[in-house]
Amino acid sequence: MLLTRTFFPALTVGLIAFGLAANAHAEGQIRIAQQFGIGYLILDVVQDQKLIEKQGKKEGLDIKVEWNSLSGSTGMNEALLAGALDVVSAGAPPALVLWDRTRGRQNVKAIASLGSMPNYLLSTNPNVKTVKDFSSKDRIAVPAAGVGFQSRTLQIETARLYGKDNYKRFDDISVSLSHPDATAALLAGGSEINAHFSSPPFQYQALENKNVHKVISSYDILGGPASFNFLYTTQKFHDENPKTYRAFYNALVEAAEFIRNNKARAADTFIRVQKSRLAPEFVRKIVEDPEINFTVSPERSFVYAEKLYEIGVLKNRAASWKDYFFEEAYAQPGS
Repeated sequence: MLLTRTFFPALTVGLIAFGLAANAHAEGQIRIAQQFGIGYLILDVVQDQKLIEKQGKKEGLDIKVEWNSLSGSTGMNEALLAGALDVVSAGAPPALVLWDRTRGRQNVKAIASLGSMPNYLLSTNPNVKTVKDFSSKDRIAVPAAGVGFQSRTLQIETARLYGKDNYKRFDDISVSLSHPDATAALLAGGSEINAHFSSPPFQYQALENKNVHKVISSYDILGGPASFNFLYTTQKFHDENPKTYRAFYNALVEAAEFIRNNKARAADTFIRVQKSRLAPEFVRKIVEDPEINFTVSPERSFVYAEKLYEIGVLKNRAASWKDYFFEEAYAQPGS
């Protein structure tokens, strides 16, 4: 069994990807990349319990698994399309955009959701009670300004408030900053950052500070619980590696079930795999939060597909969530 974890700097991943692209492989190998945070707990459990290897044996395969850590959807997508990675992870909107742009070519589709969890738009400006209260003097930190999960979610809300022609209204005051750095800036004060469209666990850390308040949740914008991030791959990998793909998908299902039935142990897994310094009690509180559901089934992903199509981000209109998921996911409920 091969088990490695490689860290790809986002700015250089394109060059690395093209360098690795020639390393074609046969059935029985899989290269996976995940981002950081508790939103990737299902993958942490899969890795920790070696569930891909376990499910692979049921398929008659001794699967070699390569784990990579990478921040940002841009680097993920470059590496996937270059053939340097087989499976990548990102927010639902970036995954949908890649599905839209590769139709008829690489035909990228989602494998599974990694769960539904709210993302909070936070502010230290006491005058900002709603999204409409943001002005040119505010600065909103997001991981990928204009294109990432948080930015796309804010654009959907902005289109609702001001019309679809003005969906980029707040792009000018959005600043690209990682969640850890944005949280630190928000709590420290003294910088231009006075708002942060955050995610777990960072939003809960920030809200422990009395100067930070929640403006709106992604659940408010989408009408309820909705998928935060997807795993996705190309048609080529899906079709040429049916046993490996099936083993991977079944491993995800098994991991999600483990989390549902063993939340305290799952929280400990996150701390161990991610080498997190967060207090175990704090992590367990997040995993047990009733707003959070670690499931492979997509929830309200079609809301994203429809809204992004309406504002022109997507050129192709999906008929249902099944249009942008591979068929193995159809065995689970979805929306």
